Amino acid sequence: MTLTCLDEIYVLNVKTFKERRKHIQQQLYRLGLEAQFIFDYDVSDLEEEVTANFFHYNTELSLPQKSIAMKHVRALELIVERGQRRALVLEDDVILSKNFKVGIEKAVVESYEHPQNQVIFIGCGGNFYTPQSSRQCGQSLYINKRGRFADSYIIGTSAASLRLKWITSNKIEKPIDNQFEEIDNEVGITILWLEDPVVEQGSKTGIFSTQLEPALPRFIQRLKFFLEKIRRKYIYQMWR
Repeated sequence: MTLTCLDEIYVLNVKTFKERRKHIQQQLYRLGLEAQFIFDYDVSDLEEEVTANFFHYNTELSLPQKSIAMKHVRALELIVERGQRRALVLEDDVILSKNFKVGIEKAVVESYEHPQNQVIFIGCGGNFYTPQSSRQCGQSLYINKRGRFADSYIIGTSAASLRLKWITSNKIEKPIDNQFEEIDNEVGITILWLEDPVVEQGSKTGIFSTQLEPALPRFIQRLKFFLEKIRRKYIYQMWR
């Protein structure tokens, strides 16, 4: 791995999802990067003890939703076990921009200006952007109360520990994106958005079918994503 500002890159993947694994490996290879894949907690490997220990008894999450949540938990555990200051967690369907490495480096440098308990969302998170009126020339990170999608974020031992402690005490009840947002705001983790984002989610752009929720046909999903991107990133910004 040639990004010295990161201790590790973790990619969440299902053992049988070879197409997705190849997709992210090729992107990382072109950037001269390597990652550790997390295969733990595939749907077929989920045990009753795990669901009882980590999920609220009243949750309506599906097995795929529980599986991806546990893969995130495993990534957080590894970060804490290894005492890593900054690690990048990626889901396997992400699309990395040509400015990916530059964006990561800018984010890490600027992150020192914020509290240590922080998480940096580097993706567009469903086409959510910091309003142009709030942005400053030369500034890359912006504080927000909302999390973006959990497809791509940088986090370290301190914040990862806080998330894990909350989960141990309260259990997971919501989809992991929404659960992290609740946790981060409750325990005092500073939520930072990278502008401009350097990741998009392939399941939203129609490259892959989503495994977590009912999905539209891929061509409709792709059209919907790009129309939404134009509306939120460009048109909406004219009035902000």
